[in-house]
Amino acid sequence: MTTTTSAITPSGLRVVKALGEEPALKVGDRVRISIRFPIGHYRVPLYVRGKQGVVEMILSPVAVNNEEEGYGRNAGIKGYYYRVGILLLDLWPGYAGPPQDRLFIEVFETWLERI
Repeated sequence: MTTTTSAITPSGLRVVKALGEEPALKVGDRVRISIRFPIGHYRVPLYVRGKQGVVEMILSPVAVNNEEEGYGRNAGIKGYYYRVGILLLDLWPGYAGPPQDRLFIEVFETWLERI
């Protein structure tokens, strides 16, 4: 979900930023967490997969995708983790607390889709 952007330097040269150098999402974006069932241990709990939420924070600095790194498949490629807020009513129907209560979870960008 990472995008490529460019910038113009003071000398007029166009610089293309590499994948992962800028966040693909911004605070306030509505997102959906992917529904996937990879083999092995992954950081995204089953109960949040497929749920919608809002990006509350972009965590810095960029980090390696530790899910892939743990299996030796990442080769140091970096990306962003995002703190996503999900309404508890969306997670647990019948939740009796205040309707604005949210769960905050940090999710790597490859699991998120802007909606």
